[in-house]
Amino acid sequence: MTVDSVKTLCPYCGVGCGLEVLPAPQAENAVNGQGQAGNSWKVRGDRAHPSSQGMVCVKGATVAEALNKDRLLYPMIRESLDEEFRRASWDQALELITSRIQTVRSTQGADGVCMYGSGQLQTEDYYIAQKLLKGCLGTNNFDSNSRLCMSSAVAGYVQSLGSDGPPCCYEDLDLTDCAFLIGANAAECHPILHNRLQKHHKKNRTVKMVVVDPRRTKTAEDADLHLAIHPGTDIDLLNGIAHLLLRWNCVDTDFIANHTVGFSDFAAVTQHYSPAVVSERCGISVGDLETAARWWADSNRVLSLWSMGVNQSSEGTAKVRAIINLHLITGQIGKPGAGPFSLTGQPNAMGGRETGGLCNLLPGYRHVQFPDHRAELEQFWGLPAGRISPDWGRTAWDIITGLETDDVGLLWIVATNPAVSLPDLERVKTALKRSPFTIHQDAYYPTETAQFAHVLLPAAQWGEKTGTMTNSERMVTLCQAFCSPPGEARPDWEIIADVGCRLGFADQFPFTNAAEVYAEYVQLTHGRVCEMTGLSHDRLRQEGPLQWPIPKANGKELPPQIHIPDSLLQTAATAKRLYTDHQFPTADGRAHFSAYHSRGLAEPPDAAYPFVLTTGRLYGHWHTQTRTGRIEKIRQMHPHPFLEIHPRDAARIGVEDQGLVEVRSRRGMARFPAKITAAIAPGTVFVPIHWGELWADQAEANAMTHNQSCPDSKQPELKACAVQLAPVATESTQADHALFAKTLEVASVSSAL
Repeated sequence: MTVDSVKTLCPYCGVGCGLEVLPAPQAENAVNGQGQAGNSWKVRGDRAHPSSQGMVCVKGATVAEALNKDRLLYPMIRESLDEEFRRASWDQALELITSRIQTVRSTQGADGVCMYGSGQLQTEDYYIAQKLLKGCLGTNNFDSNSRLCMSSAVAGYVQSLGSDGPPCCYEDLDLTDCAFLIGANAAECHPILHNRLQKHHKKNRTVKMVVVDPRRTKTAEDADLHLAIHPGTDIDLLNGIAHLLLRWNCVDTDFIANHTVGFSDFAAVTQHYSPAVVSERCGISVGDLETAARWWADSNRVLSLWSMGVNQSSEGTAKVRAIINLHLITGQIGKPGAGPFSLTGQPNAMGGRETGGLCNLLPGYRHVQFPDHRAELEQFWGLPAGRISPDWGRTAWDIITGLETDDVGLLWIVATNPAVSLPDLERVKTALKRSPFTIHQDAYYPTETAQFAHVLLPAAQWGEKTGTMTNSERMVTLCQAFCSPPGEARPDWEIIADVGCRLGFADQFPFTNAAEVYAEYVQLTHGRVCEMTGLSHDRLRQEGPLQWPIPKANGKELPPQIHIPDSLLQTAATAKRLYTDHQFPTADGRAHFSAYHSRGLAEPPDAAYPFVLTTGRLYGHWHTQTRTGRIEKIRQMHPHPFLEIHPRDAARIGVEDQGLVEVRSRRGMARFPAKITAAIAPGTVFVPIHWGELWADQAEANAMTHNQSCPDSKQPELKACAVQLAPVATESTQADHALFAKTLEVASVSSAL
């Protein structure tokens, strides 16, 4: 396949930047490292894309460089983890998978089958997986790595506003009076959004920017006010701001009376959070607390933005709802420049949520526990009544415990790397070794997870398949293929549908291309908040990215199951924001206040483990480096991991800058060169998440983290755990540093294939 120019979407973070890809003619006949002729591609920002307006970060600009590096080219199988992989045909591999699924269903039942997916999947991939697992097989055991990053935002939106779906849009970054960022290092994790906000901030000096983060990140450096709270005190801070707004009578009484419920219980809770109490718990001054509250009170348009620092918590849902409370108390929702805005972590985490890509969800923002929702899907899919289970399936962590108890007989991992990304990593690896049968479907090899697989399936990736993705502002983009997959790689949806047909469900998988899959899926959004019945591949190809809700122009064939306000059923031209009429898709049409006290960290520091370890991303790398680790420019930007530590703490334990530090929790250990900086608060240390064992020695952040999770969202508290530190005695810091932080030249797999 050769093209002149193709519009697509960046496959990294949830900003969803538009890209334009052009071939580089001088490299047309180059031979890649796997003995194949391959194109070289030039990537630039798509100026016509409404979300990114032509801007692109280093990850997007270099993404094409990894297309032909270390690719998995053919299916591979082995009987046990002690054996070497051998090449297999697609027919051999899929027949083996089909046989094992049938065996597990007959011996353990459908709940012995699990699939673990990824926000890297396109919407069509996600939808086919839901149809196979939740519909045809009758198990809700599909979860994704969005459980690790966005599930608290989902639960918070649903409980407070009645439905998932960020009510804001990126234009609000250009219109807000006060941007309140909490648990979001947007400058590194969502750089194009941060650049847009900064442009507005610098141009309008009356605009205020508040950043809440234990670290003085690049984002915090750009703020008018940085609140360096102690880890785990977010709810104390948010309730403290609400306390002051109530004391000053800076509330929207009409909005509260006419459009909300639960205010009195919420107000009663806030009375326990006086400035003195909040100052002591959070470790900030009363003056800074009052400044943040005053700016919120005096602004006509307050936009809150949050990400992993809020969601990845044992009280993540409560934190999200505490943010939303501040918008409800001041009526700051459903209008330009204002609202609670969750910044999605992955490129299609939103599409995954829309298609039901978590173990408690069904397509179209439905829930497995609602009988009418299950019945709608069963009828639409042509399946017997009662086929869809009424219970939550296994979450990401439940899959691990299911392997430990032998209740999981088959695990299918798609486009993600849990052998690096899950918490309590040594326990995870031990569980993966117990798996009777694991399939790893990915574009690259090797990965850390591949060593635990019995079958490897080569997947087509970005640029090699056509499908849709939805970004943080509900903008749907058609990601068009511009080159052919290498070797025998196939699109994820096609692989999963093929297995479905072999299992006897050919009637449910009649699709010949991704456009047909999407055409079926959008019918299930009819009458839902995420209405997309007006979308198709053809329309997106002709008109470019469009933002839902977008109903069919000819109206609705079926009545919605819940009240959908007129403001949610607008035309594409006016659908930028949700809840503009202050009517909400709850049973009573009102938004719901929550009343939570702060519980703090699930694992607070103590005498034995006196430090709090927090984790996060770096600007250039992405998750576990499966792609970015193979791009030389990015590897040079971030050649090795590190541990940020305050000078006072470094002096106390006797470590020098770049000296090796051993970090231990109750679960595991790692070693990092120290980066001594006043940007981290005393008592807190930070390490990046990106380095698995392929890329560095003993530098896995999740070797230390724990599996305690939010009771509502089941999202683990990956952001904080208690650790102890000790300097590592070495004869040569430089030699140890180089050994420890090695930058791998990952070997080509052509010889193995």
